[in-house]
Amino acid sequence: MMANSRGFASDNNSGIHPSVLQAITDANKGHCIGYGDDQYTNEALKKFREVFGEDVAVFLVCTGTGANVLALRAVTQSFHAIICALSSHLNTDECGAPENHTGCKVLAIKSDDGKIAPHQIEPLLHGRMDEHQSQPRVISISQPTEFGTVYSIEELKKLSSFAHSHDLLLHMDGARLSNAAASLGCSLRAVTGEAGIDLLSFGGTKNGMMMGEAVVFFNPQGTEYFKCIRKQGTHLVSKMRFLSSQFTAFFDNDLWLYNARHANSMAGLLAEELKGIPQVRITQKVQTNAVFLTMPSEIVQKLQKRHFFYIFDHTQGIARLMTSFDTTKDDIQRFIADLRGLLERLET
Repeated sequence: MMANSRGFASDNNSGIHPSVLQAITDANKGHCIGYGDDQYTNEALKKFREVFGEDVAVFLVCTGTGANVLALRAVTQSFHAIICALSSHLNTDECGAPENHTGCKVLAIKSDDGKIAPHQIEPLLHGRMDEHQSQPRVISISQPTEFGTVYSIEELKKLSSFAHSHDLLLHMDGARLSNAAASLGCSLRAVTGEAGIDLLSFGGTKNGMMMGEAVVFFNPQGTEYFKCIRKQGTHLVSKMRFLSSQFTAFFDNDLWLYNARHANSMAGLLAEELKGIPQVRITQKVQTNAVFLTMPSEIVQKLQKRHFFYIFDHTQGIARLMTSFDTTKDDIQRFIADLRGLLERLET
């Protein structure tokens, strides 16, 4: 693969949206008080309150793993358990960070599409108040899931109602929440606080920012000492203005929505093109900016050299193609042409 060419491995591989990059440049003037006591951070937090609600508490952090871990640490004790999908990022891709930082046991539920439902969670609650058992405290879901599938608002409300009726909190890993909201055609508030989410890890990195995530509390529980938890967790940024200014640009003129809609539409276009190829099978509903598929194993490495992507499930040969805010129709057409060419040569 040529250096710096656009592939389909991850939206983490994309660059920075020009408006976000300009916001960083604009913030690079003179001196500002460090650690978030500056005008840029105040403006970013104001934007968050406009988007998510006036009563939310917001704390900016550097990474998605940091957002997940610190949010969960704020509302748990070491004897608690965190319930999530088997495929969830905090279970599979965070190197045991949730367990390491919270001390909690992670209880993972198998799910074919990455979503979990109350009837799957209920059997894990049989040991409540049994001192020999880890005590379930938080349900953590990904929106969208690691398969690119989306919880409907109705599904979220059922989950939150179930959680609260069992004295559980509902955490949302929203690393790609913008894509989910764009898919549902709703506001970020409608798919979080208004749906009963208690705490949110909100991502910007995968949707046009250089770096930056946020922990958003809709429930005041966990906020009292979160500043200390963030500092101890090494996520208090000294030159916070360069993190904060990105979020202001991200929310201005609904850039988050524009970027997410574009990435989603490119995934939809890619899926439509793939459906016309008999040797390819799409394995998950395409709702956001992820396409999961199988193809003949003989061509995978050759295709990866031209258009880098990952094999998501090696046991079943399932590939994952991710589109980004900067993916173009030409990128997709080149990929489809190369895929068809390799398949034709395979059959001759």
